[in-house]
Amino acid sequence: MTIVVAGSTGLVGSALMKHFEKIGLQPVGINRSNVDLFDKNSTIEFISHLKPTAIVDAAGKVGGIAANEQQPVEFLSENLLIQDNLMQAAHQAKVPRFVFLGSSCIYPRDAKQPIKEEYLNTGPLEKTNSAYAIAKIAGIELVNSYRKEFGHKWISLMPTNLYGPRDNFELESSHVLPALIRKFTEARFNQNPSVTLWGTGNPRREFLHVDDLAMAIEISLKNYDSEMHLNVGTGEDVTIKELALLISELTGFEGEILWDASKPDGTPRKVLDVQRIKKLGWTPKISLRDGIESTIDWYIKNSDTGSIRR
Repeated sequence: MTIVVAGSTGLVGSALMKHFEKIGLQPVGINRSNVDLFDKNSTIEFISHLKPTAIVDAAGKVGGIAANEQQPVEFLSENLLIQDNLMQAAHQAKVPRFVFLGSSCIYPRDAKQPIKEEYLNTGPLEKTNSAYAIAKIAGIELVNSYRKEFGHKWISLMPTNLYGPRDNFELESSHVLPALIRKFTEARFNQNPSVTLWGTGNPRREFLHVDDLAMAIEISLKNYDSEMHLNVGTGEDVTIKELALLISELTGFEGEILWDASKPDGTPRKVLDVQRIKKLGWTPKISLRDGIESTIDWYIKNSDTGSIRR
């Protein structure tokens, strides 16, 4: 079984490569060094030559609130282009299985909690990341269009907020959890008296370690075949304040935490209903505390090696 992992050097892709190798497979990674996913012909040529059994699309432009607000054109157009090129290549090569990875931001800003898969397109999106969300919604529709027109057994998975080794720790473009790890770690080493964070700290978020997502993808590839996209998360959430306190504790920062309420909070709450995927036999194994602690250790060990995106 040949599995292609698109975006193989990123947060999700690197975890997938490690997981597939661990279970005895030989995944083939796509990254900027070997295939330009913005180039349709190059993508088609690579996939047609390889003829894989499955493709997991973990490629794309991702980022936090600031990056999404500053670059909506790039977040929409680049993600649309990558997923379209990959699916066209997979179709031409008759790839039996394709996993499209989206995001929980596809759901309405004020969706009922916990969020069921059926809540898609039932209300307005969160404005701070609507461009990215629309690209991912389009990806779900494209998967289902290929299923309908050509009978492909392709599926879509919508993970919650992800974290783990090889995350993006660049403060202007990263998501909240890696940004907090960097801020508190640097504040501790620099002996800063305080750390100022965006927003009020009141929004609630759910977090999933990428190693748990990798297992979910393996199980879904084996056991799932439906046009309904699958939520992937823990089903549990915390406030950003609680998250900040936990990370400050685990990094050893003992100063004051300040909040800049002039900055946007984003969606008030976002926690997924994960009953569908749990029925396939999957459940997350890594606790938030353990996952954050190991990610902090990885960040500190790799901060001076050039292997961190910052």
